[in-house]
Amino acid sequence: MIEFFLGGARSGKSRLAEAAVERSGLEKVYLATAQARDGEMSERIARHQNDRGNQWRTIEEPLALTEALRKQASAERCILVDCLTLWLSNWLEADEAGWTKVKQEFIRTLPELPGHIVLVSNEVGQGVVPINTLARRFVDESGWLHQELMPVCQRAAFVVAGIPITLKEK
Repeated sequence: MIEFFLGGARSGKSRLAEAAVERSGLEKVYLATAQARDGEMSERIARHQNDRGNQWRTIEEPLALTEALRKQASAERCILVDCLTLWLSNWLEADEAGWTKVKQEFIRTLPELPGHIVLVSNEVGQGVVPINTLARRFVDESGWLHQELMPVCQRAAFVVAGIPITLKEK
């Protein structure tokens, strides 16, 4: 089972994704893509960790997400990946040219994984068109990632103000 929660900043998508993991009844694994590069991000990460409590196993992986999923996925686990847009940002910064290949491998691998995978991502394409090249590339790549992800997901919701709007339910 692959579930996908998509929404804007502070839309409630992570909270709903965490609730989906809790409902699964499986071992809870949080696969974090964020990097604590400044004090504000460190505070965000700490707040998320405190909110989840100590019943989750947390794995931090900013780049090698597909490999981490292969290693961690099992029929007894529900893995929450939070979030795909941070993962994309990390790749565009580290190796912009390598992103397409990494994304294709990720999309190809997801349906092969055992267990329950819950994905979280930011919808960034509904705002203004960014003024610089890298920011436009980020918006484009995130939109393409989301479009390619939808066919492999069994469930998907767009989250607005804490309310999930069902996009897909199989």
